[in-house]
Amino acid sequence: MNRSTDARGGSRPQLALVRGGPGDGRTALPDRAARSAERTGRAAGGPAGRDGATARPPSAEAELRAELREITADLQRLKAEYDNYRKRIRRDRLAVRQIAVANVLGRLLPVLDALAEARAQGELTGGFRRVAEALETELAALGLEPIGTTGEAFDPRVHEALSYSQGNGCETGDGFAPAERRTSAEAPACASILRLGYRVGDHLLRPAQVAVAESARPR
Repeated sequence: MNRSTDARGGSRPQLALVRGGPGDGRTALPDRAARSAERTGRAAGGPAGRDGATARPPSAEAELRAELREITADLQRLKAEYDNYRKRIRRDRLAVRQIAVANVLGRLLPVLDALAEARAQGELTGGFRRVAEALETELAALGLEPIGTTGEAFDPRVHEALSYSQGNGCETGDGFAPAERRTSAEAPACASILRLGYRVGDHLLRPAQVAVAESARPR
């Protein structure tokens, strides 16, 4: 290191020029600060451009997994609600159709009564009989079902008892024998059908009018 004399007569040190090669006269700065910064960067998280630049903390990955589970649960719930909605719409459409058919068929019951009366009197013959049978077939295809068969068990939900007789042929005042006087073998049954009843699916158009007797069923 060269020393130069200042105005006070002393000497001061001068920076030495380090030449990196022929014709290169730039001053070389100490690289101690650069090495210190590199060590600090390694201690903080590793060199940039490798794992330190793209790695996520564990908490972020856990949050993403929780969010994915929440979204999946929402989608499953929406799918279940949509399936229930489709089933409900299908049931409602079927119910509306049955009501519409029942309203139309209910207006045809007097026609069926007239045909049944003509058949009972033997007046339904020839072409009229074929027309009546075709009409009854088409109405059955629409779901119309007759109610009332001689000898079947009396059901107050679909039968209307116009008369009630016990085994000895007498009729009670209220139309029904006391429960303590009836056994399972003496359960009331339809002795005769006075007028057919009809229903469409679960819709009862009208009950069958019947005569009920305990002795109508075989014991």
